Amino acid sequence: MDNWQSLSHVRWDCKYHVVIVPKYRHKVFYGKSRSKVGVVLKQLCQQRGVELIEGHAMPDHIHMCLSIPPKFSVSHTLGFLKGKSAVRIHRQLRQERRMTGLHFWAPGYCVSTVGLNEEQIRRYIREQEQLELGQGYLDLA
Repeated sequence: MDNWQSLSHVRWDCKYHVVIVPKYRHKVFYGKSRSKVGVVLKQLCQQRGVELIEGHAMPDHIHMCLSIPPKFSVSHTLGFLKGKSAVRIHRQLRQERRMTGLHFWAPGYCVSTVGLNEEQIRRYIREQEQLELGQGYLDLA
């Protein structure tokens, strides 16, 4: 209970492993856009009071480990992050490539609670690229 946080009447430790994908699973996260989307998501998390513990952008999806206060639902938080980041990404990247509309993210997400195996999940997020390239193996069992 050392790492638990507090609100006025709650002690909490709510962490989630989240995966979000761009529309049509296009491979859009490379080069400058890969680092820009990370900065945008970090800023939005800070603005919302959500802690971005770990994150990694693959060419066609993003893994994040988020600590979301219990006063916010996961769906509301991800709706905020995806909606606001789509607008910011569109504004920043429209000069670099042709983008139409503000529909950047696919209309869903994958979420899993992070229990006592937080370090294992964080390592999985960090090493995701090697896993997909077949260069490494990580046992999550």
